[in-house]
Amino acid sequence: MNQSAAHAELIATYRRAQAEAAHKLGLIKVVEKKGPKAIQAAVETAAKAAKRRDSYANKLAILGVDLKD
Repeated sequence: MNQSAAHAELIATYRRAQAEAAHKLGLIKVVEKKGPKAIQAAVETAAKAAKRRDSYANKLAILGVDLKD
C-alpha cells in the first residue's frame, strides 16, 4: 500500500470516527428523559467515540495531514 492510499484510508477512518462521535453526542439529548443512568452511559459512549476521533486526528497530524473542517 503506498503512502497516499494509506493516508486516504486513515482520513476515511477519521471521518467515520468524526461522524460517530457527533452521532453519540446527539444521543445524549435523546436519552435525557430516560434518567441519569442512561445519560451517564450515553456520555461515556460519546467520550469514547471522541477519544477515538482525536486519536485518528493525532495520527493524521503526525503524518502532516491537516483536516480543517
